[in-house]
Amino acid sequence: MRVAVYRKEHFNAAHRLHNPNWTDDKNSEIFGKCNNPSFHGHNYELIVKVTGERDPETGYVCDMKIIKDIVREHVVDKFDHKNLNLDVEEFKNLNPTAENIAVVIYDLLRPEIDAKLDLKITLYETERNFVEYPA
Repeated sequence: MRVAVYRKEHFNAAHRLHNPNWTDDKNSEIFGKCNNPSFHGHNYELIVKVTGERDPETGYVCDMKIIKDIVREHVVDKFDHKNLNLDVEEFKNLNPTAENIAVVIYDLLRPEIDAKLDLKITLYETERNFVEYPA
């Protein structure tokens, strides 16, 4: 019987949605206020879902303390109070949309979590806008 466990975290970060291959007018048309050259920020809510079989000896799918430490080290410490465009290597050449941020988080966490466990990332950019990866 498979069981899902969840870890919720929070980080604050600034970003600018911008495609350097487009004109300023096109960037403004597509990304609107999110293309502000002075950047803008969000209070991101992150939910990490880990799914697998329960260990018969512990009853755990995985040790949530370990998941907490992994998420904090590889995501929160890296993204919190940062400008994603300027301070986070993964976004030097990648537009930091919520979709791309979720995929980057998945890619950062996947190697750290036992391969027998499924991983899903849910990232809330606002209370009403969120993404999941994989879908």
